[in-house]
Amino acid sequence: MSMEEKQNIAVFVDYDNIEIGIKSTLRREFDVAVTLDSLRERGDVVAKFAYANWGLQPKATRQMAENAVQMVQRNPSPRGDKNGGDINLALDALEMAFTHDHVNAFAIISGDSDFNPLVNKLREFGKTVYVIGGKAFTSNILQQNCHEFISYESLIGYGSRSDTKAESKKESGSRGKDQESEKDKDKDKRSRRRRPKTLDLARVVPLIKRTLQVLERRNVQPQLGLLKSTMLQLDSAFTERNYGVGSFSDLIDKLSEAGYVKLTGKGGQATIETKGSMESEKEVVKPEAALPYLRDVLETHRLEMEYGCTADLIESWISEESPDFESQTYGFQGFAELLNYAQDKLVVRIVPNEEEGLLVYLGEEFYPASAPGAKPAAARKRSRKTTGTTRRPATRRARKKTSKPD
Repeated sequence: MSMEEKQNIAVFVDYDNIEIGIKSTLRREFDVAVTLDSLRERGDVVAKFAYANWGLQPKATRQMAENAVQMVQRNPSPRGDKNGGDINLALDALEMAFTHDHVNAFAIISGDSDFNPLVNKLREFGKTVYVIGGKAFTSNILQQNCHEFISYESLIGYGSRSDTKAESKKESGSRGKDQESEKDKDKDKRSRRRRPKTLDLARVVPLIKRTLQVLERRNVQPQLGLLKSTMLQLDSAFTERNYGVGSFSDLIDKLSEAGYVKLTGKGGQATIETKGSMESEKEVVKPEAALPYLRDVLETHRLEMEYGCTADLIESWISEESPDFESQTYGFQGFAELLNYAQDKLVVRIVPNEEEGLLVYLGEEFYPASAPGAKPAAARKRSRKTTGTTRRPATRRARKKTSKPD
């Protein structure tokens, strides 16, 4: 089904995942109305389901009811995990795909990579699949596997000048001038540091070029109205907001002004072609080139990493070792996005934490499979504990001392 057809969208919200992800990375409350509004721009929302242990979410139940979202109770397993709830969401979505022929699009509001099989299966059935989540905690594999990834940051204008003013006004009104605590100051500093930065226009040029080549092979006129949908087919995580603009036409105008493309005509019927400067453009640094910097500091601070460290602390370590390092150079708007990419590569494991943001642990790459007859890692850990050689985790005060200055 093409992206231009009218769509009847069924929405499935993994509330536990999206709520803690938004809180830990953006310091915001999840707003389901914002996500539903973005989906209504793409079609008719015909069904809405949200999964959580609702007895623990009184505020959330109110906003779900106000937006006519059907709440499905998620009962945690005896071990305390939510895998059973994830399975229920996936089964309900597949059942709807089989039994409701008029539903031709699905929106999964979650950052959990466990939903990759669901996305694959829905695509096999010819359904359009949207994923909505935060760029810092949504699996990169999930972002690339759907038809379109919609970042929550772009929906709320996170990082824009107006957003900064509104946030500042809200904070000052709630606390008062002379009642701001040290904890609030620290949170505000961390929030500003995570604010996404604008990417260089050069990073979108290869995708534009690939898209034009695809349209040429299809013998299709490269009009702006078709360009973005084709770009999303090649890279579902693309959004023009990453480049500091509010609309796709504004992005094309900036590319034209910078000499990357040539426009002919006006409006959605305008056609686009590459210019000579694109051919001579220097090669864009690939995301994987950032991983050696991360691996080096993780190996250096391996003992501290045993109990997990904050993303801010790890970023400060890299800054100390490589002062010129910038995650934006490798296509990441923030350091948290780099960590998310590294998690998919098994370099780290990240766990959202409402109090300290993202907590980072060493990934599977640092724990290779044991040789036959070797003592398992868990046993080695227990033996270290019995000999009293374990280190205590870094305290919050110590982390703040080593954090990167604003």
